[in-house]
Amino acid sequence: MDITEYNRMSWNNQVDSGDQWTQPVDSATIAQARADKWHIVLTPTRPVPRNWFPPNLKDKKVLCLASGGGQQGPILAAAGAKVTVLDNSDKQLDQDRFVAKREQLDIETIKGSMTNLSMLADETFDIIIHPVSNVFIDNVLPVWKEAYRVLKTGGSLLAGFTNPILFLFAEEAVEKGPLEVKYPIPYSDLKHLPSEKLAELQQKKEPLAFGHTLEDQIKGQLDAGFVLSGFYEDQSGYDSQLDSYISVYIATQARKLG
Repeated sequence: MDITEYNRMSWNNQVDSGDQWTQPVDSATIAQARADKWHIVLTPTRPVPRNWFPPNLKDKKVLCLASGGGQQGPILAAAGAKVTVLDNSDKQLDQDRFVAKREQLDIETIKGSMTNLSMLADETFDIIIHPVSNVFIDNVLPVWKEAYRVLKTGGSLLAGFTNPILFLFAEEAVEKGPLEVKYPIPYSDLKHLPSEKLAELQQKKEPLAFGHTLEDQIKGQLDAGFVLSGFYEDQSGYDSQLDSYISVYIATQARKLG
């Protein structure tokens, strides 16, 4: 299976279904951003600390990496940044274009995979925003290497990702219990789901997910050349059994020091 193409189609379907991460921000949110009263998320609920950003975003070049949906990109553009949004989903990019047209924002959109930024020059961006999305690819290491390449020296990569502990359990157990370890890490829907469950997800055009090791998520950034300078955890934001025990989302700030 071509997982990039399958998940592109699936995220187009998520837009049609009204998934929360496909809902464009409203005009009031953009007005607040223009008044320097803004926040964005990398993970489900916790805002990114403002001290992870420069005091003034004016003319800062920001890449929203696998971050379509009309949310982070338009907010940062309204705050003064020069924003490029790259996403694999055509319809997710449509959401950014929709907000840009409605609010008269200048946002560049690029359809492409987070693992291949060959259309972008070295040392182009001051900041890269990469919210939880690498869960939908089978190898995260190219993401960190490409992000390092296109980031300017002194720039920051702000990334959100899933704690792999989430993938130890069947989805229905996470939602309703009991929590019994079922799957190994690294995890793949393609390799580890029962065939009937995988067929059900495909029939519903649901995105397929991968649970990456913390070594790939964190050491992968270090091996690419980054220095970690910020870290926090977050919960799911819905009634998950795991939220009672552990936060299953992670955000990191990593710098390219040269």
